[in-house]
Formats: sequence, C-alpha cells, structure tokens
Amino acid sequence: MHASSPFAAARNAVRTTAPPPAAPQPPGRRTTGRRRGLSAALTLVAAATVLGSVAGPAAAAAPVPAASPVPAAAGAAGDLATAVLPAPTGPFPVGTSSLRLADPGRPDPWHPERTRELMISLWYPAAGTPGPRAPQMTPSAAAHFGTPRGAGSFNYGLPPGRTDWSATRTHARQDAPALRAGGPRPVLLYSAGLGDPRTWNTGLVEDLASRGYVVVTVDHTYEASEVEFPGGRLAESVFPDLAGLQDPAAIDAVLRKAVRSRVDDVRLVLDRLTALRAQDGQVQVQGEIRGGDGGRSAAADGGVLPAGLAGVLDLGRVGMVGHSAGGFTAAQAIHDDPRIKAGVNLDGTMEFPLPDSTGSTFGSAARDGLDAPFLLMGTDNPDSGGHQQQPSWEAFWQHTRGWHADVTLAGSRHGSYTDAESLLPQLARQDAAPAATVTDDIGTVRPERAVAATRAYVASFFDRWLRGRDDHLLDGPSARFPEMRWVP
Repeated sequence: MHASSPFAAARNAVRTTAPPPAAPQPPGRRTTGRRRGLSAALTLVAAATVLGSVAGPAAAAAPVPAASPVPAAAGAAGDLATAVLPAPTGPFPVGTSSLRLADPGRPDPWHPERTRELMISLWYPAAGTPGPRAPQMTPSAAAHFGTPRGAGSFNYGLPPGRTDWSATRTHARQDAPALRAGGPRPVLLYSAGLGDPRTWNTGLVEDLASRGYVVVTVDHTYEASEVEFPGGRLAESVFPDLAGLQDPAAIDAVLRKAVRSRVDDVRLVLDRLTALRAQDGQVQVQGEIRGGDGGRSAAADGGVLPAGLAGVLDLGRVGMVGHSAGGFTAAQAIHDDPRIKAGVNLDGTMEFPLPDSTGSTFGSAARDGLDAPFLLMGTDNPDSGGHQQQPSWEAFWQHTRGWHADVTLAGSRHGSYTDAESLLPQLARQDAAPAATVTDDIGTVRPERAVAATRAYVASFFDRWLRGRDDHLLDGPSARFPEMRWVP
C-alpha cells in the first residue's frame, strides 16, 4: 500500500502512460518514495506496484499466493527480531478491550453473501488495577501480518519470517476497569490506511488514551491485512488478490467502494457505541454487538464492557483521526455524519482515479469542504507535502469553512505517522529490515522526534476542539517542533 499511496498510485497509473520497465534492483530494494492513499496493490502493473517493486514484474501481474491461516515462523522464535512500542506520555494508565460488531441488515461489500461484521478495540484511561499487558496483535493476526500477504511485507516491504510480531506488547492492561474519576471523556475514532490493521498505530492510540481520551480503533474487514474474530477465525484482505487489476474503471470502482464501506463502518461504530452507552455497556446477545479478542475479554465472557467504560463515553464530543485512506475516511465521515465534531488526516489523499458524475475526481468532502475543524498533516513524500502541492487537499482547503491548519513533517515518508516510525528502525538494527526499505517507509526524520511531534500535534488539536484546552501549538510555527513545517 505505502510504496506511495494507493489512491495516488492508482490515480497516476490510470492517468499516465507507463514508463519503460525499470532496471532490476537488488533484493530488498524498491523505488523510493511510497505513494499515499489506498492500496498500491491496485496500481496498474505497468506503473510498478508495490508487488512489482518488491518481487518483480511477475509478482505484480498475478495475485499473491494464499497464506495458511496460522503460518509457521521461519526459524526458532529466539532467532526472530522483536520491537518495543514507545511508552505513552499522558498521566493515566491505559486499558483496552475488543468487541465484535455486526450489521445484520448490511451485506459485506467485499463478500455480499455475508453480513458485514467488524472488530473494534477500545483504549481508555484505566483504574490502577494490575493485570497482563495486552499484545499489539493477537497470535493469529501477528503470524499473518508477517507473511507475504500481510501488511508487514505487502505494504511495508519487510522480509517475511524475520520478525516475531506476536512479541510486541502494548502498555495497556487487558479489560482493566475504566477510570471513572473525571467524568465522561471525549471519544476518538481511528481508521488505518488500506491494508493496515487497526493495531498499526497503537503507539499514537495508547498515547491519546493516556491523555484522557477513549479511542476506538476500527478494522475495516477484508480491507485490513487481517482481522481476527472470536474463536480465532481470521478474515484476510481481498487486496492482494487484486494486484493485477488493470481496468481503470474497475480500479476506480474498487477505491470508491472502499471509502463508502469505511464511512458506513464508522457510522455503525457510532450507532453501537450509542447503544452501549444507553445500555450501560450491556451487549446484545442476539446479534449485533458481541465481545471479541478471541473470546478472552470480559466483554466476550460476561457480555459487558469492562467496568465503568460505557459510563465514561461522551458521544457529544467525538473526533476522528486516520492515516492514509483512513485520513480520507475521517474527512468523508465528518462530511456525512454530523456526530463527528473534528478530524485529523495523516497523509491521505482525497482523490479518486477517475471523475464521477459531477466531473470531479475529488471526494465530496474535498469538493464541499467541512464546517468542522480539521487538521491536515502531510509528509515529505514526493506526492505529498502541503495543500498547495496536492489538488485534493487544495480543494478541501479552499472549501472548508471550519477552522483548518496544515503541517508537514520534514524528512518523513508515508509510514512516518504509523507504528512503522518507531518499530522499523529497531528491526533494522537486528537485520530484519533492509535499511533502504526503512528509509522508503519512514524517511530520514529522527524516529523519536517524529513520534513526539505526531503525538503532540494530534493531541493539541483534539484538546483544543473537544476539551477547550488550547496549548497554542497550532497557532503557527513552533520552536518546540522544528520538524513540523507550518503550511499557510
């Protein structure tokens, strides 16, 4: 997905004549500058998809071979690289719990014979009860993430079988009681980039929860690399099988369907959170909301959320942040659903490959703008930058009536706003990630500074618009974070 962005990749492939084939590159080397947006798996073969860059033209022309549901790791567990997430910086300990949501009246857009179902995780300030730290990914999801069809390899170019993804722990306690002191808390929704699982920005999500937010991460089933449901059932992404898609109209239709589906998912989550809040966390046994996390959480076993969590949900103060296609989703969801009051787009284009019936390639959020406050956060990716460099962002900028700002993280690449920024350099030091791949993914910005800046700007934005706390970081250029260029 991120060898630039999906939307950008597909858009450019549709609009331009393919260049001559690139000269072969050594294993592990790819074209620099990952395109931003929806999955690069949908890029035309002639335009060098991520698959083509990693595995050669033959791989780009055909779907990625299927992986076993729980693939075996290459080598003994002790030989595999491991990585540690950065600690949250807020004053509160963090808890987490997962839920399965289903929408009986909505066929799944990717498998219409099935009912649409999602997995979400809630991250929240927790009471100081000791308990086990939750893993970043469940074992089956972690095993798949590291296969050729998983996001680690497919989206980020990491060699399969080199990393023990199941070893990464969060700083959150599984199903810890929610901290009731302080009253209701603002709720933030998080949507990942196409192909990335909901777990792939845990560092940012945990930090926001430690600052006093309830953060709900959403897996968009059959788009995310993998989604594990209760009982260990694993739903894999459909996008590796679309790697050879070449018809421009078909590519455009897939991307538009993805955005529509994502917005519908977000609205389902809001509906179900509202129901949970009204029912004080009780889960409907007959169908629509059930506990997840492989059947291990209190929500799954007891039919309720962790103690106190439903009561602290303030659904009158809802914000949304997303990376890549998730950033587009955040803007579009705010456009379509007034329950979301503020949003952040982490390096996601808001443009489709082909024009719609209005004659525009832009999503309606970009064409119409928003009344809500919104923060654009770009990177130094060749096809990113400030709004003046991106047609869809410029349209959004001109049409948005609410407060809006635009910053660019200097020296960054498309993956810099994800857990790739903190985890990949650790893997490189253990020879589990080629240095050139890491540079393609996250650029040259110092990882600890990128993480600190991303956390600070996202938190400052939501503090200002959902909590009425203004630290003035978003008033203009800041000496605290010279890495962040202010785009007027």
